[in-house]
Amino acid sequence: MSYTLDRSFAGATLADVEARTRAALAARGFGVLTEIDVRATMKKKLDVDMPGYLILGACNPGMAHQALAMEPKVGAMLPCNVILREVAGGVEVSAIDPVASMTAIPNGDLKRVAGQVREMLAEVVKDI
Repeated sequence: MSYTLDRSFAGATLADVEARTRAALAARGFGVLTEIDVRATMKKKLDVDMPGYLILGACNPGMAHQALAMEPKVGAMLPCNVILREVAGGVEVSAIDPVASMTAIPNGDLKRVAGQVREMLAEVVKDI
């Protein structure tokens, strides 16, 4: 089972795909709570050069509220990370598959919520 929902954009720039990703997330009710520029962090901390790599921590408040009401510790697995990374010839976007990430929690209701979030994130990736 794959743990991400992926899509590649040949010839695209990281900045363009980032703007499109943020718009697609917002259109599905997600906000970006956290943002990590991995390339800048690796350069600053390790003086290592690497291709562009951003981690956007996305959250849909309604779905997060449902999940937290069912399993208060599920916050350890939130937010839903979406990565954007420069690859040969373009940019790849990968969103976490919440169904895969929730398999460790024995709660059927939570798994149904994870399925709904998976569908929403799949639509986000498709809409970028």
